[in-house]
Amino acid sequence: MGDVVKFRKLKPSEKHKGKTLCKSGFHKWKVVTSNKFDVKQGKLVTVYECERCGVTKNEAK
Repeated sequence: MGDVVKFRKLKPSEKHKGKTLCKSGFHKWKVVTSNKFDVKQGKLVTVYECERCGVTKNEAK
């Protein structure tokens, strides 16, 4: 017979870790350097990604 695994319920602080700041508009942006040039616009593009929730935004130069 297999081992019995006990699952514990997550605390609210563990469940919503890092999401409350992002919902309020306080993202932690970092620059993604993999794609720097937009072919359709023909411009340099800076891509930002939030470290907490993973949302991305683009800024054309």
